[in-house]
Amino acid sequence: MKSLWQATAKMPSFPHQNGDVSTDVLIIGGGMAGILTAYLLHQQGIKYVLVEKGRICSGTTKNTTAKITFQHGLIYDKICKNYGVEAAQKYLAANMSAFKMYSELCKNIDCDYEIKDNFVYSKDNRNKLENEIRTLERIGYRVGFCEDVAVPIKTVGAVRFERQAQFNPLKFISKIATGLNIYENTFVREMEGNTAVTDFGRIYADKVVAATHFPFINKHGSYFLKLYQHRSYVIALENAQNLSGMYVDENRLGMSFRSSDDLLLLGGGGHRTGKNGGCWKELRSFAKSAYPNSAEIYFWAAQDCMSLDDIPYIGEYSSKTSNFYVESGFNKWGMTGAMTAAMIVSDMIIGKKNEYADIFNPSRSILKPQLAVNSFEAVKNLLTISEKRCPHLGCALKWNSAEHSWDCACHGSRFAENGVVLDNPANGNLK
Repeated sequence: MKSLWQATAKMPSFPHQNGDVSTDVLIIGGGMAGILTAYLLHQQGIKYVLVEKGRICSGTTKNTTAKITFQHGLIYDKICKNYGVEAAQKYLAANMSAFKMYSELCKNIDCDYEIKDNFVYSKDNRNKLENEIRTLERIGYRVGFCEDVAVPIKTVGAVRFERQAQFNPLKFISKIATGLNIYENTFVREMEGNTAVTDFGRIYADKVVAATHFPFINKHGSYFLKLYQHRSYVIALENAQNLSGMYVDENRLGMSFRSSDDLLLLGGGGHRTGKNGGCWKELRSFAKSAYPNSAEIYFWAAQDCMSLDDIPYIGEYSSKTSNFYVESGFNKWGMTGAMTAAMIVSDMIIGKKNEYADIFNPSRSILKPQLAVNSFEAVKNLLTISEKRCPHLGCALKWNSAEHSWDCACHGSRFAENGVVLDNPANGNLK
């Protein structure tokens, strides 16, 4: 199972840690968010170290659909209702700033960067789309309504954001990461305050950034309640459809479409990690019907951290952990989410006030409907009898027959058939 990005990009390699290290800033996690944070600190002359348990971008980043957009489903109407107009405006402005940063960086990087319109469609709820458009107008951003959506699904229309973008994330990272101070194959086993313990020694830091996809420290921040993980699947097809835009269903269980050169990337089949879902079988069945002459070239799966209110957690890890920061909960919008996180956290590290930081504050209220769902799943799986238990918090593991892995429905940890950890927050293998 290899993504299109893995097949078409050559990544740089870095050494592992060798003995104890002291630094001003330790960044844990070598995905898009961690590397962008390192890049911005590097540009400002800050002393830092980034550590990654395997190879950089070997987790979620390599499996993204790689859309750079500030249209995150139908998010703006939801934010406006939950937090008010000003919060929605800040969320938009923050992500527009992230988009602009990508556009500037990609001018000098050969990473298949292309400007494309983005469409969020609905199969059955035109009112949702119209409400989103009205909210966007209210916060000062005009968008269009598209009646005829260019995908082989019956829809009631789509909200259109013009001039968004797509790219090859690993070609981008291969350039950005060159020259950064990175240790690969350096697994942080535990934290002792701001000191990281690895297999090769200790890393002493004044400030720490947890960019590990799912935050792995349980005693602060309550991320085991604030986040759950969601899997989604992608197949790359040739002889299918060449789209001039990027398309995604407003329903998280719906499908996404975008082209890359002569391939169509068809996404969907999603489900909460540890639950059943359509997986690749659903996508292949759809492709057989909609694109009967197509052929599958690549297939892969991604895992996204979902927050309680669809807004990422970016900033201080908790109100009790000074000089410790988190970048997580990007939902399904990890590209702009990662850049937004890097810009906010790098500002916080150097003592610069970021005007958008408050909307992403990880210590905001957790009293949201999703909290009850997350709590129910945790209790249910803690009480479920199973031979395989997750070392994170002891939940029952379930066999994922599509991917041949042991998955945790509580918090989304995943393990290979031989027990090797695939996805955190679990910080070790099955015994």
